[in-house]
Amino acid sequence: MERFSNILRFIALGFALLTAGSLFGQTLATVQGQVTDPSGAAIPGATVTVTNTATSVTQTTRTDSAGNYQVPALPIGNYDVSVQASGLERQVAKGLVLQVGSTAVQNFQLKVAQANEVITVSAEAPIIETTTQTVGQVISQKTVQEIPLNGRHFLDLGLLVPGSVVPPANGFLTAPLRGQGSFGLNTAGNREDENNIMVNGINLNDMANGQLTFQPSINTVSEFKIDNSSYSADEGRNAGAIVQIATRSGTNAFHGEGFDFVRNDYFDGRNFFNKRFTSSGAPNPMSPFKRNNFGGNIGGPILKNKTFFFFSYEGLRQRQGISLSPTVLTAAQATAAAASTDATTRKIAALIPAANSGTNTFLGSAVAPVNIDQETLDAIDLARPDKVGQEAL
Repeated sequence: MERFSNILRFIALGFALLTAGSLFGQTLATVQGQVTDPSGAAIPGATVTVTNTATSVTQTTRTDSAGNYQVPALPIGNYDVSVQASGLERQVAKGLVLQVGSTAVQNFQLKVAQANEVITVSAEAPIIETTTQTVGQVISQKTVQEIPLNGRHFLDLGLLVPGSVVPPANGFLTAPLRGQGSFGLNTAGNREDENNIMVNGINLNDMANGQLTFQPSINTVSEFKIDNSSYSADEGRNAGAIVQIATRSGTNAFHGEGFDFVRNDYFDGRNFFNKRFTSSGAPNPMSPFKRNNFGGNIGGPILKNKTFFFFSYEGLRQRQGISLSPTVLTAAQATAAAASTDATTRKIAALIPAANSGTNTFLGSAVAPVNIDQETLDAIDLARPDKVGQEAL
C-alpha cells in the first residue's frame, strides 16, 4: 500500500510540474542549413518547417538574407524538414535523425516549380559533424536498449567509446557498489572525478567529489553522448569528458514493455576464492547468489500532438554470498576461551566459528542483501519543446 501511494504521489508531482510550467531544461539538438536556387544564390524568406515524425509536432522558421536557417531546442528523434519559397518547388527531406547534443546540417537547392511538384529527398546524417570541433561519440537508443549489460549499468556503455578503459576496482570513484556497478568512468586519460555527467541538461555530479549521484535506469535512457575533448565553453565546469544523457519520452502512440533478468548460483560458476573443497578435503558450499532485475515502462500521449508522458519502474533484488576466509581460534584456543572465568570472553568465543581449513582458517560466505526500487516520470509539452519535466524517486 505504501509503494502504491508513493507511485501516485510521484505521478501527481510530475504532472504538477508540467502544468505549472516550472520545468527543467533538456539535452536537445539543432538542425540548420542553407537554402539556394538552381544557380546557387541564397533564397531569403523561404519557409522552413521541421516536423517530429513520432509526435507530429512542427516548428516553422524563415531563412535570413543569406538563405540560412536554424531551428534549435529540438528533442532528439526522427524529423522531416520541408522548404517552400514563392515560384520554386517545395522540397522535403525525410528521415533526418537528431541525436543528443548534436547539430545536423540539411541544405536545400530548390528548382523552378513545375505544376505544384514536391521533391522528396533522403536526409542522411554526415559521417563527420562539421558544425563543432568536439571529439566524442553518441550511443544510440538501439544500442542502449538492446546491448546485453551484466547489471544494466548505463556507464558500462561508455566503454564503447574510443579512449575509454575498464576502471580499476580499487579506484577513487570506480570501485563498484553492491548491485549498482561503478559510479565513475575513465576516458581520454582523465580521472573519473573530472567528468561532467548531465541528464536532460541537469548536472548529476556530486558537488563534493565529482562522482555520479545515482545511476539512471537503462529503462529510461534514450541515448547519451560522450565528448572526450575539444568541447565548447558552455559545456565546461569539469576538465574531463562531458556525458550528456537524454531520457525517453512518449509519442502519439502508446508503447510499453516489461522485463525480468535473472542470475543465480545455479547458472553461475564459483567465485575464484570460493574453493570447492577445504584443505581437509571436506566439501565447501558454493556462495549463494540470487539476482532479479525486473520492471517495465509505458509512454504515450496526454494530449495528441502536444503533451506526452513516459513512466518507468525498475526493481533490483540481490542476495549475494561474499566469500570469507578469516583467521579464527585454533581448537586449543577455543577450548581455553570456553573455559575462561571471564563471562564476556566466553560469550565472544561462542560467536566465533570453528576452523574448517587448516588449524585456524574458516571458509564460508555471508549474504549481502540489495533492495532497490527506482521510478522515473518524464512529461513533456512539445508546444514548448525547450521545456521538459522529470522526476526520479
